[in-house]
Amino acid sequence: MSEAERPDRLAPGRAVTVEDIRALAGPATPHFALQIRNRVRRLIEPLPEGDPVRAEGERQIAILDELADHSGDPRGMGRGDEAPLHDEGQLHGEAQ
Repeated sequence: MSEAERPDRLAPGRAVTVEDIRALAGPATPHFALQIRNRVRRLIEPLPEGDPVRAEGERQIAILDELADHSGDPRGMGRGDEAPLHDEGQLHGEAQ
């Protein structure tokens, strides 16, 4: 995934649409969320505050930031749900 934008989206005189923003952000995965976020940010940067496309872009940026937080390899089962990783008897060399 590249941060390069499609030339037609950046063509002079072409207005960025809500559909453009959704097309970029919709198929995002955690691994590529930050690259897509940067592309969305670049598209909405020239838009004025209050523009509905800018508002959708900002909403999608927040979602992409949250998605990026989940790009690591999760470990464990969650709070309080941890199962023992070993049998105590085996840890001390005892037979079962």
